[in-house]
Formats: sequence, C-alpha cells, structure tokens
Amino acid sequence: MRPKLLRAGTAGAALCLVFAPAALAGGPKPTKHDVREAKRECKAERGTTDASREAFRLKYGGLGLGHCIKVRAREAASERATAVRNAVQECKAERAQDPQAFLKKYGTNRNRRNALGKCVSTKVRALLKEQDAQDREEIQAEQNAAQQCAAERAQDPQAFSERYGTNRNKRNAFGKCVSQRAHASEGSGQSEQPDGSGGTPTVHGNGSAHGGAPSSSPGEGSSSPQVA
Repeated sequence: MRPKLLRAGTAGAALCLVFAPAALAGGPKPTKHDVREAKRECKAERGTTDASREAFRLKYGGLGLGHCIKVRAREAASERATAVRNAVQECKAERAQDPQAFLKKYGTNRNRRNALGKCVSTKVRALLKEQDAQDREEIQAEQNAAQQCAAERAQDPQAFSERYGTNRNKRNAFGKCVSQRAHASEGSGQSEQPDGSGGTPTVHGNGSAHGGAPSSSPGEGSSSPQVA
C-alpha cells in the first residue's frame, strides 16, 4: 500500500496536535475517528467476491479484518500528524508574507487571533478530501486487479504460477499478480487488461463484479507473503 498524504482525523484533533507537539513522541495514538475510518476502508477493500477476499487474506494474513484495521488506523494517525505539521509550516509562511491579509482571510473571532488555527484546519480538511478520493481509487484498483488475476489464473494455473510466483513453491503468485496490476493501474483511472481473459471484469464500489471471476484455487494458501 503506497504512502498517503493524510487520512482520518477531525479539525479539532488536528489543532490539538499543533499545540501539543510532545504528544507526537513515539508516534501518535490512533483516535476513534481513525479506527472508524480504518474499519470502513478495510471492509471496502475486502469486498464481496472470492477474488477480492483471497487478495485481502493474502495481504493481511490470518487475522484478516482485525489486522487491516490496526494497520490502517496506525498509518492514519502517523500521516495525519505529519500533515498537520506541514500545514502549520505552510500557514506560518503565508502569514509571514502579509500578516494583515492573513488575519482577514482566516480569522473569525473579534480580534482574529484564531487565524492560524483556522488556516491549519482548512488545509487539513482539504487534504482529508483528497485522501478519501485517493483511498477509493486504491481500493478499486486492488479489487479490479484481484478479478483480473483470478481470470488469468483460471486459464492456465501452471503458467500463472511461473509468471508471478517468486518463492520456492510459487504459492505467492496470486498476491504478486494483484500487487503488480494494482500498482500499474493506480492513477490511470482504469485497470490493466489481463492477458487472454476475453474481457476485464468491472468491480463496483460495493465489491460486486460482472464477469464472474473464478474462485480461489486450492493450491494457494494464507501462508503466502503479503502483497507489497
């Protein structure tokens, strides 16, 4: 999973981080909002098809949903803290250029002394919106990739294992295929066409798919290395 700019967190929580930098020592603790957002994203990533659930299991191991939530919530807290620090720097730089204009632009109380905090929260909200869109794109790419890899594997399991497998028994082939295809399609707005599949299944936001990707083959288990 590629690094993200920012994920869960409220403007209030962000401002607390601004004025309490000591709280960041050792890494910020995920908030309830971080955990709720992580749970929502993990359920979407897991999807409802056999292919998406197999990819999810290979990526997060036997603990599945619980492990995913823990990983995403921890990442969200760390990335949110970094984004807040960056927002503070940007706002201070903007204020230094024209203090009066800065106060008028962001200040909302009588003496406009809250301008810095309002500036930071505004930038954080913008990053949250951008990150939500990025998360949806990433999840969609992974689900499409899982469907494509399942279709390719069904046509020739042996050739599929040889092409993608990297460990001794090639049992990590499916996870490697999903990782490669998802990374190739991220940012392009469309998924890579599987070789000889006769058509790319379209995965919708709820995880359902048209195209009937085959179920997981019994030769691949959850002991495979996680998808990069």
